[in-house]
Amino acid sequence: MRPIYSVCFLGTHCCLTVMFHINDHLQIPLQEFDLSFARSGGPGGQNVNKVASKATLRWAVKDSPSLPPGIKERFISKYSSRLSSDGELIIVSQRFRDQKKNIDDCFDKLRSMIDHVVLPPIPRRPTKPSKASKLRTAESKIRRAKVKQQRRTPIDY
Repeated sequence: MRPIYSVCFLGTHCCLTVMFHINDHLQIPLQEFDLSFARSGGPGGQNVNKVASKATLRWAVKDSPSLPPGIKERFISKYSSRLSSDGELIIVSQRFRDQKKNIDDCFDKLRSMIDHVVLPPIPRRPTKPSKASKLRTAESKIRRAKVKQQRRTPIDY
């Protein structure tokens, strides 16, 4: 996970804002995310019943002012099945035994989801088959028809 701290200097004052960086042009403040933890399933040794290592990341995508409108629309349309009825995205990670690694895994999953919708899809240019390809198709159909015709048994009247 990339560093998530941004420092800005305003004259003599310095402010530290905590941001989730997706790429050079897109970042989301961490205040928009809600992290919760629970006990993870699977193997864990002696700590399995003591440590809450499963991480759950919640993000209200529809209410987020950080995403540009085009990216937000593409995100909501592509991942509509993963959104709750309130428009909230829920990402869960329990792959690792360590809570920090599971948090990083949640943010990596979110980054890859956003990366898939950052660029708008390239519109399809309608194309037509060339004259030569139409001719080849017609010839192959004629050849195939002749082969099938030769397989028939002659009918005697």
